[in-house]
Amino acid sequence: MVKTIIMVVYVIICIALTIIVLSQEGKSASLTSSITGGNYDNSYWGKNKGSSKDAVLRKITTVLGILFIVIALLLDSKLF
Repeated sequence: MVKTIIMVVYVIICIALTIIVLSQEGKSASLTSSITGGNYDNSYWGKNKGSSKDAVLRKITTVLGILFIVIALLLDSKLF
């Protein structure tokens, strides 16, 4: 019973991680970087990266990645 619940949570994390990773932009995907060569760290947007959508997606990706690995190791163990 417990292993089934953990397996369902694992599948949900896998799907969420896939969607989050695919929704992120690449490093040089912005219009500013293609015009200026990618050096916009001195601008307003470059200084406020921590509160942007990309920063939130990056943090969610990190948390889901850690949960993915922990649950994979937990399911592989002989505890259940």
